[in-house]
Order: sequence, then C-alpha cells, then structure tokens
Amino acid sequence: MNKAELIKAVADKAEVSTRDAESVIDGVIELITAALVKGEAVKLSGFGVFEKKERAARTGTNPATGNKITIPASKSAVFKPSKTLKEKLQ
Repeated sequence: MNKAELIKAVADKAEVSTRDAESVIDGVIELITAALVKGEAVKLSGFGVFEKKERAARTGTNPATGNKITIPASKSAVFKPSKTLKEKLQ
C-alpha cells in the first residue's frame, strides 16, 4: 500500500473527503517526524514505537577492493512493532 492508497482507504473508512484524509495523514507524518528529530519516541498503543537510533562509527571493508574503510556514525528512524501487532501477523 502506498500513500495514495492509504489516503483513499482512510477516506473511505472514516467517511471523509480524500482531501481531509490527506491532510490528516500529512499532519500525522509531520508530527512523528518532528518528534523523532527532537529525539522523542512515538508510542502508538497496539501498533508499535517509532524511535531515533544512533549508530556508532565502525570499520568496514570495501567489497570491491578489500580495503578497510571507516563508516561514520549515523542516525536513523526505527520501528518496533508492539506485541499485539506481532501476534496479529502470525
């Protein structure tokens, strides 16, 4: 399911216009993004947790040449599904 399909499904489920559903979904995405940028976790009961994860710098190997390279530290967003969601997927 892509964003356009999600918007249509939400509009149908909530019996609202596609424009209203798109506005709500965009707002939710913006709020989750803002919280992650601040370093806050976003917990959705029964669904899961979005968090910011920091990865330390490490040494790797260039597969083409075999030379050792330094991989810099980075930050990324991660999602951990809730126990309820994991059970539904089984």
